[in-house]
Amino acid sequence: MTSPEVTAFFDEATNTISYVVRDPEGDACAVIDSVLDFDYASGRTDTRSADAIIAFVRKRDLRVEWLLESHVHADHLSAAPYIQLAVGGKIGIGDHIKIVQDTFGRVFNEGAEFQRDGSQFDLLFSGGDSFQIGQLRGDVLHTPGHTPACLTYVIGDAAFVGDTLFMPDFGTARCDFPGGSSGTLYDSIQKILTLPDETRIFVGHDYKAPGRNTYAWETTVGEQKATNIHVGAGASRDDFVTMRDARDASLAMPRLIIPSLQVNMRAGQMPAPDDKGDVFLKVPVNKL
Repeated sequence: MTSPEVTAFFDEATNTISYVVRDPEGDACAVIDSVLDFDYASGRTDTRSADAIIAFVRKRDLRVEWLLESHVHADHLSAAPYIQLAVGGKIGIGDHIKIVQDTFGRVFNEGAEFQRDGSQFDLLFSGGDSFQIGQLRGDVLHTPGHTPACLTYVIGDAAFVGDTLFMPDFGTARCDFPGGSSGTLYDSIQKILTLPDETRIFVGHDYKAPGRNTYAWETTVGEQKATNIHVGAGASRDDFVTMRDARDASLAMPRLIIPSLQVNMRAGQMPAPDDKGDVFLKVPVNKL
């Protein structure tokens, strides 16, 4: 099986890992889960994280074919349109984005001008679809539970799981956002764990589990099956649902959930400016 070249970019402000995935036989690559820096207190954006990816791509003369989103993130803003403008690539996400757009279109009281058909993205993937990064094949697994639109991208011997799984010592994603389901997440994880044990798993976030002093983002299917603290060693579905639901009830909302959802459901674009060219984000009261 082909082993893609994977380069990680860690954003400590949001604990997000973005990836550049390269065809080892050529210059084609994909960018997965990019970050647009955002200071909530001032309402200001910054592009330093995205610029690091752009500089990497340009220095190595890579050709960006895809800007892939694992789901509509609730903890960081996507930089996909900014990177696309600089180095190209098509923006892709799961076709269940339409469910997410409908849900949060209502939460944020978006008007009829906000399209809820996924048309802001260049391509919508369904589970079972495949795509190419040069000569490198990618396969799409629909792995909902954290959100309805979560995807895992299996590219050669590597699986990019977004927020579905974390490192084995940290466990799994929360499921208490609208449309989330702990039972569905368990089922999705079992789908991922049917991949060969040697499959490399790249997670979307890391928070340094207790007792670990360094950030980490690469593991394997075999390690997850054996030692994941939430689903490893044959944990049952009922036990997982009980644990996950109780844990989620104790968690605060992500710091950037309000700006992130509004931007990411638009494929990384800000809401349309007003007649003076100013852009505004909404804060729904008692809705999340």
